[in-house]
Amino acid sequence: MSKHESKSAETASLPAKSPAKKQQPTPTRREREAQNLRPLVPEDRKQAKREMQAKVRIEQAKAREGLAKGDDRYLRPTERGPQKRFMRNYIDARYSIGELLLPMMFLVIFATFIPSQSVGIWAMSFIWAFLAVCVLEAVMIANIIKRRIAAVVGKDKVEKGIMIGTIARSLQLRVMRMPKSQVKRGAKIEFTGK
Repeated sequence: MSKHESKSAETASLPAKSPAKKQQPTPTRREREAQNLRPLVPEDRKQAKREMQAKVRIEQAKAREGLAKGDDRYLRPTERGPQKRFMRNYIDARYSIGELLLPMMFLVIFATFIPSQSVGIWAMSFIWAFLAVCVLEAVMIANIIKRRIAAVVGKDKVEKGIMIGTIARSLQLRVMRMPKSQVKRGAKIEFTGK
């Protein structure tokens, strides 16, 4: 069989499609413009504004709820994906001294109000040392997280931002973290790549 014969055999085996018929005449330009014509300003501007605000409030509430649950659609692009989720869950599953940073800072602020100058100096020295220890712990946690991710996906596929994300999340109180903690403390977290 030649090429021509095989093509004609294929086309003969396919059912013939009839062209779609018009059910009505094509609208004129004037009819199209009249159909699309709507006022630039709504009749009742106050009502339209209220409806728009209600719609925006509903969308914002939905986004806030999705963010709190850790839904990737509502997270910033830098916080999406399985690696960042593992980072958040790993930090949330452990106790961290960095969580105490904010309460300690409030104590130092109150200590600086004490008239004794030596108390203020000791308080400031303490908070700087405590901050250094908290950051050091966060860096160590970030390196552990990077190693665990690299063991699954490879060292070159570890996403950027793990270090900064770990430091930022581990220095926050657990109740203030966004997205909210998805795991309980002490839970065993393993990175699977999904």
